Amino acid sequence: MTEYVLQTIDLGISFGGLHAAKDINLKISDNEIYGLIGPNGAGKTTVFNMLTGVYKPMTGKFLLCGEDLTGKSPSEINKKGIARTFQNIRLFSNMSVIDNVLVGMNNQSKCGVVNSVLRLPRFWKTERSLREAARELLAVFDLDGERRVLASNLPYGKQRKLEIARALATKPKLLLLDEPAAGMNPQETAELMDTIRLIRDRFDMTILLIEHDMKLVSGICDKLTVLNFGTTLAEGSVSYVLNNPEVISAYLGG
Repeated sequence: MTEYVLQTIDLGISFGGLHAAKDINLKISDNEIYGLIGPNGAGKTTVFNMLTGVYKPMTGKFLLCGEDLTGKSPSEINKKGIARTFQNIRLFSNMSVIDNVLVGMNNQSKCGVVNSVLRLPRFWKTERSLREAARELLAVFDLDGERRVLASNLPYGKQRKLEIARALATKPKLLLLDEPAAGMNPQETAELMDTIRLIRDRFDMTILLIEHDMKLVSGICDKLTVLNFGTTLAEGSVSYVLNNPEVISAYLGG
């Protein structure tokens, strides 16, 4: 049993000689909700892009449950157990709610090409099993009643929930949430906080999130790392980080 679900060791990348992220060292334990915060342009999404294979780190490495995934492709990393959402919702808007979740379950199908092409009995058995699992997942988010609705017709808050449900459909060990409260009103944000806690408890999930809403961050996160100009400014407990004078000066406007 490894000590951390996610560990990054001196992770870094540069663009045109500018350090977008440098010497990032995260240690996230099982079942933690961990916040990655900082001003716009601090390097937060760059870290997410390295962890999901969009960017290949130039320095350092990252481990998922002790396994080095540095340099692997996005699909390989997802199959190993890292899933993410995006700041700007990226649903298949012209597909139904349940079909969006079924797309996330694609890597779980084991019926094979022949069974799929010829629509043999094993294909239909697998299809029924995945559809049932998708409905169960949607029920957790109170979306089962809207499973046939086009994703584009859902209210904004429910689209956020659907995107998280689709990410969970890949059965990750680590869930990355990129500004999940972006564009939400206070009621939707409060519901989102309950949803994130539910995900952690119901699925025994480890969560790393980027967020600017300090009420949400202070309300659900166990630990924080603050980035500024691509480097770590502070890390530790929520109370320690949010009361750190350097953090207040650089980020919170003190």
